[in-house]
Amino acid sequence: MKMTEDPNEKILNVEAHGAPTNLKKSDFYYDLPEELIAQTPVEPRDSSRLLVYDRAADRTEHRIFRDIKDYLRPGDVLVINNTKVLPARIFVHTEHGGRVEVLLLKRISALRWEVLVKPGKKCRPGTRLTVDETLSLTVNSVTDSGERIVDFECDGVFEEALSRVGTMPLPPYIHEKLKDQSRYQTVYAKTDGSAAAPTAGLHFTPRLLEEIKGMGVQVAQVLLHVGLGTFRPVKEDAITDHKMHSEYYEVDGEAAELISRAKREGRRVIAVGTTSVRTLESAAKEDGTIDPCRGNTSIFIYPPYKFKCVDALITNFHLPESTLIMLVAAMVGREKILSLYNLAVMEKYRFFSFGDAMMIV
Repeated sequence: MKMTEDPNEKILNVEAHGAPTNLKKSDFYYDLPEELIAQTPVEPRDSSRLLVYDRAADRTEHRIFRDIKDYLRPGDVLVINNTKVLPARIFVHTEHGGRVEVLLLKRISALRWEVLVKPGKKCRPGTRLTVDETLSLTVNSVTDSGERIVDFECDGVFEEALSRVGTMPLPPYIHEKLKDQSRYQTVYAKTDGSAAAPTAGLHFTPRLLEEIKGMGVQVAQVLLHVGLGTFRPVKEDAITDHKMHSEYYEVDGEAAELISRAKREGRRVIAVGTTSVRTLESAAKEDGTIDPCRGNTSIFIYPPYKFKCVDALITNFHLPESTLIMLVAAMVGREKILSLYNLAVMEKYRFFSFGDAMMIV
C-alpha cells in the first residue's frame, strides 16, 4: 500500500506519552523460563496457540489461532500493518580491516539512513566503511542517543545491493538459524522499511484472511515501519523518563474511511499488533475517527491510557519490562496482564516473536 497524493492528507509528527503515573519499570517484570522463548515458527502459521481474554466477562479461554474467527463478527474492522522487513543487518569493514555490524533503522533519504552500529568506537563521524566493491558507507554524525546517521554509496540499485548482502535482523533472543526467510514476514507484507517484523501478523495465512473477510469483517491496511522505538529496552526505572524513538507511519484514505465509518457506527476496530495500535492512536482524533495522514510517531502508551480508536487487540507475548507489555497493560490493567502472562507461563505458551498469540476483546 503506497500513499497516494491526497489534498486532505495531514503530516502528523506525534510525540505523546500516557497520563502521569508512578509506575516503575520493575512493575512490569515477570519470570519467564528460557525454554518458553520460541526459537522457530510453527507450521502452519495459524496453528499457534491463542489465549483469549474477554474483559467484560473477565474470562480466559485457550484456543488455536485459526479459531480467532469465533471472536470476530460482521462489521468489525481488522487493522493490519503491511510493512515489510528489510534484510537490515549488514557487516562492514573498516579501512584497517576491523569488522562492524550495522543495523538499518530508518530511511532519511534515498541513501541516508539512521543505523545502529556495533562496536560504536569504530564508527566516529567521517569513518568510511566498506561492504564490498559495490557498496560502502560513511558515518555522517552521531545522534544524542548514540545511533549513527550514515550515507551509502552504491554502484547500482541500493535495494538490490541490500538484498544481496543483508540478512534478516532476527531478535537477539532467537539463536536458531531461520531456514525460510519469508517466515519473518507477514503474508501481507508490502512496503519495505522495517528493522523487525510486526509479529502478531505472522499467525495469519492467506486462507484465514479470506475466511475472515468472507464473514463480513473488513480489513484495513496501515503502515508503521518497525524500528528502535518498538524494541529499545526501557533503561530508566521511572517509565515516564523513557523516551521512545520515532517511527514512520501512514494511514491512507481507504483505511481512514473504513476505520472512521466503523467508529461512527459503533463497530469494533481490532488492531493486529502493537504497531497497529500505535499507528491508530497516533492518527486518531478524540472521537476515534482518522483522516488520511503520515508522519513520525514516538507515542508511548502505558497505564492509565484512554484508547481513542482501538477496541480490541491481537498480539504476541512480550518481553518483561518492555514498552510493549506496558502498552498491552494499558488495555487490561497492570495486575491483570501480569496474571495473564503468569497463566501463559504455567500453560507453557511460547513467547516473543515466533511465539503464540493473545487476543483481548
